[in-house]
Amino acid sequence: MIDPCGKFAAVVLAGDRGPEDPVAGAAGVDCKALVPVGGRPMILRVLHALEQASSIDARLVCGSSSRLRGREPELDGLIASGKVRWVENESSPSLSTRAACNALPQNEPVLVTTADHALLTPQMVDGFCLEAMASSCDVVAGLAHSDLVASAFPGSRRTVTRLRDGGYCGCNLFAFLTPRGRQAATFWRRVEEQRKHPLKIVKALGFGAILRYLLGRLTLQEGLARLSTLMGARAGVVWMPQPEAAVDVDKLEDWVLAEEILVHRRLA
Repeated sequence: MIDPCGKFAAVVLAGDRGPEDPVAGAAGVDCKALVPVGGRPMILRVLHALEQASSIDARLVCGSSSRLRGREPELDGLIASGKVRWVENESSPSLSTRAACNALPQNEPVLVTTADHALLTPQMVDGFCLEAMASSCDVVAGLAHSDLVASAFPGSRRTVTRLRDGGYCGCNLFAFLTPRGRQAATFWRRVEEQRKHPLKIVKALGFGAILRYLLGRLTLQEGLARLSTLMGARAGVVWMPQPEAAVDVDKLEDWVLAEEILVHRRLA
């Protein structure tokens, strides 16, 4: 059993699309994680937020040595000092997550986020971790209501999943709370492997669930119940109250938006 008062190890996924990444190319850096937001590389902003969060006691970066190491002295110093651990990334996010989790004790709860979560704050981290621990789930994802995000950033295009009980946006925050919860990374890998074969994904999820989704009848709880059965682990969500929790820097317009939000924070 995991101590409900225990702290999390935080994993930062820092892989990217390499030279083809449009944001890294526009910024003139080798890896998207090094793109500056507010004058500071995104990955350092994320690591600082995690350091300041009271729920985090260890930090681990999973990235590409050839594109990330030896390019940012502060990051190199954190790794050399042991304040941040390093794990080489794998060929996909799910495999990288599994590799990072395997480098950590089985009974330690793990928070997974991404290096492009440039607007992450300690308050977001602590709020998510507290709610995740209280959920009695094995694996939890952070979500934001799409109406909240659209109201805060009306000109921004965010990916929205629409279900019968509303739309939501992902927040790149995941908690693997138990050893059983880490099995979710294996299921995630199965979906990745079939991403070019939609019919196989439909078969894995179940035609009934997919049909209900297409007809607008699937609820979030029904979807979570189905995922829980497929993964062999109880899945849940934490609703994030901060709309910027749903903003990652994946496109050039996201980069502009993140800079604008930081300016507003300073003026508030």
